[in-house]
Amino acid sequence: MGGVVPMRIVSEMRTDPKYIVEHLFEGVIPDFHKLCRPGDLVVTGRNFGMGAKMQGYIAMKALGLGLVCESMSFLAYREAIGIGLPVLTGCKEISSACQQGDELSVDFQTGVCSNITQKREYQFEPVPLALQDVLSSGGTTAWLNQWWQQKKANLQNA
Repeated sequence: MGGVVPMRIVSEMRTDPKYIVEHLFEGVIPDFHKLCRPGDLVVTGRNFGMGAKMQGYIAMKALGLGLVCESMSFLAYREAIGIGLPVLTGCKEISSACQQGDELSVDFQTGVCSNITQKREYQFEPVPLALQDVLSSGGTTAWLNQWWQQKKANLQNA
């Protein structure tokens, strides 16, 4: 069974999304990157992202995907947010509430997850307010760049 991306991608330390996206979930769903579209959601069970995961998060963000997990480690969550990948975790039993191909909608700011196909709605903990700014900026690096530019502008105007 495959993982998020093949280990060779991780060991080669690839970070260019143009190279990584074609390998996203290839061991589980061949040509996954051709089947998904921006706004689609990856729904996972417990302990998602236990191994090497950064390249997978880079590919998911590049494809415009979101991530909804029953659980993931704090480090995996922090890395996903740091990349700028929208993610909800702590979504108890979400993997059994969805089938592959169901049309889903998630509001990461409110934690509302709608399974449009099954006409069901779930309420989960939203992305914390402090992290919503990081996500809307595109990740930690982009957020820090914006912060620094604002700081410089404030110093120049003082």
